[in-house]
Amino acid sequence: MKLLSTLVCAVLAAQQALAHYRFLGINGSGDYEYIRLYQNSNSNGPVTDVSSTDIRCHLGAATTTGTLTVAAGDTVTFNVFNGITHPGPLQFYMAKAPGSVNGWDGSGNVWFKIAQSGATISGGAISWPSSGLQKASVKIPSSISAGEYLLRVEHIALHSAGSSGGAQFYISCAQLKVTGGGSASPSPLVALPGAYSASDPGILINIYYPVPTSYTPPGPAVWSG
Repeated sequence: MKLLSTLVCAVLAAQQALAHYRFLGINGSGDYEYIRLYQNSNSNGPVTDVSSTDIRCHLGAATTTGTLTVAAGDTVTFNVFNGITHPGPLQFYMAKAPGSVNGWDGSGNVWFKIAQSGATISGGAISWPSSGLQKASVKIPSSISAGEYLLRVEHIALHSAGSSGGAQFYISCAQLKVTGGGSASPSPLVALPGAYSASDPGILINIYYPVPTSYTPPGPAVWSG
């Protein structure tokens, strides 16, 4: 019986890992070549505590990796291992390092949102444009100043979000060196953790019944540039 129980647990853990996903490469790079490696990457597991520093770049994420050079206005694309298999919004944030991004932890009110994809609600049904994506792309704002940045991609899985702590955050941070650009000052700037509360309506929500009539992703407004 003990052996059977162990086998059942192993099968369930494997099934859960297969249902999860992660962002592990950018612009065709190798795995974690420019993305900060985190502690549970092999399990594809999410972050669930929005008050933890893990909400920034994932569980115990390293603060060093390679830095990818891109031009302001370029589109960058994350590879999604397993594809996005859960319903929920897709969001992108950036934060400018005070110098080198390598070794910088991204603390403080430094993050601004550059894009988001929420829900489509029609005829009493809700759907998510991000569902099934194998790649997630975002345009780097053309007006940001040159320098080194963290680019944070986040998908919030809401299939179990009807109770507090049920939302699952799939996150990765890439290190970028942005060239060109302008002199704009992005806003609003928020801290991670700090931008989210477990009770935010975009985080604590039952998406199944009754079907929501509207949905707004959590966090600040998208900076228009």
